[in-house]
Amino acid sequence: MANTPITVARGDGIGPEIMDATLRILEGAGARLDIEEIEIGEKVYLAGNPAGVAPEAFESLRRTKVFLKAPITTPQGGGYKSLNVTVRKTFGLYANVRPCVSYHPFVETKHPLMDVVIVRENEEDVYGGIEYRQTGQVTQCLKLISRPGTEKIVRYAFEYARRNNRRKVTCFTKDNIMKITDGLFHKIFEEIAPEYTDIENEHWIVDIGAAKLADAPENFDVLVLPNLYGDVLSDVAAQIAGSVGLAGSANIGESIAMFEAIHGSAPRRAGQNLANPSGLFLGAVMMLVHIGQTDVAERAHNAWLKTMEDGVHTYDIYKEGVSREKVGTREFAEAVVARTGQKPERLKAVSYKAGESGGATFAGRMARTSVASDKETVGVDVYLDWTHGTANDLGAAVSKLSGDGLKLTAIANRGVKVYPGGATETFCSDHWRCRFVSETEGRAITHAQITQLLSRFADAGLDFIKTENLCNFDGKPGYSHAQE
Repeated sequence: MANTPITVARGDGIGPEIMDATLRILEGAGARLDIEEIEIGEKVYLAGNPAGVAPEAFESLRRTKVFLKAPITTPQGGGYKSLNVTVRKTFGLYANVRPCVSYHPFVETKHPLMDVVIVRENEEDVYGGIEYRQTGQVTQCLKLISRPGTEKIVRYAFEYARRNNRRKVTCFTKDNIMKITDGLFHKIFEEIAPEYTDIENEHWIVDIGAAKLADAPENFDVLVLPNLYGDVLSDVAAQIAGSVGLAGSANIGESIAMFEAIHGSAPRRAGQNLANPSGLFLGAVMMLVHIGQTDVAERAHNAWLKTMEDGVHTYDIYKEGVSREKVGTREFAEAVVARTGQKPERLKAVSYKAGESGGATFAGRMARTSVASDKETVGVDVYLDWTHGTANDLGAAVSKLSGDGLKLTAIANRGVKVYPGGATETFCSDHWRCRFVSETEGRAITHAQITQLLSRFADAGLDFIKTENLCNFDGKPGYSHAQE
């Protein structure tokens, strides 16, 4: 069979050591790979590239479409971008897949039956990194949730469950508070779930869901989450399964995929032949499944399970009375190679179907085309940087700016209505939201009315820092109200 080209980056810190060990295991299992190497990480950052990867390195990824990446070190100080975010966004790696499995009794855990796969949306949410300092006291981060982005990740989670004989998909959101953004994620989950009648589905509010995950992870199977919750809870899940160091990760796009460990570069452990290569190795197993080398993935993964079962452990999971031999990075890799062709006896052996693609996209079944909505602008929120008195003082000044078909209806501070009729106990910062709507109820407003309103703010010497148009979609408000 022909070799599959892949792009490899050895990274920083412990990265080169665990990559060497991982490639040694893959070689021993008979992986059919043509490797192109690129340099990423600290050296590239310090050479003047703020993304940590040179533009020409992207050409290798475009050729191979498969990226096996070791951890990197990001230099301290501002101005350096996250390499992972750069790669994910540049190549549309919309799905982050993180299996979190316990290896009881060979790795200590309070959850011996845990076998959870977290499917995390990988491009949107607050990870757009769109932030502003708006006043002396207040900063802002934009949370972006889109219909097509959510449809892709939710459908991927159900397809993954079906492809891997999983029984249930659970969605976590916080839509009791973020009713529009997380509300959209939940709504789309409820739209898509009925298409998969063979798979159970459920939704949890993320706080109680996280508590249940930490307490009884065996009750979950596949989780699908927006970006931030998925990032946090995948690390939590990996740790309670046994160790963050044992977790691999796949970042899947429609044409390119990246595979890695979920842990960092651990520079303090670099060059000591101590690091556990298992996280990167298990990411590489996901890569083998993705490229269709399921025979190699099965041999390598079962050899690794047999090694764990035999008590051959690196220092991070070594435990007296359970482990039999403490080994270094290189020795661990050789122990796995020596067990190629063997299967575990107490841990569950893995089996990958020939031709199965654990990361392949599902042609023609991605995001559906949204029906166009009837959009109507019905008001505008004008945000101010203001420190010259109370909410009532500001209300008296801003009320005078009503006119030209617009009227002030409320002023809020940090999401709480403070004028008219605000509570004297409410703490206010220097960041104020002034809501204007049409003087004629139900009538749309124009951009010209908004610009004229802003001119009146400027003439009054009030420092407006941003505006947000208030729009109805099919007659329903597309904006939130202040907490009152």
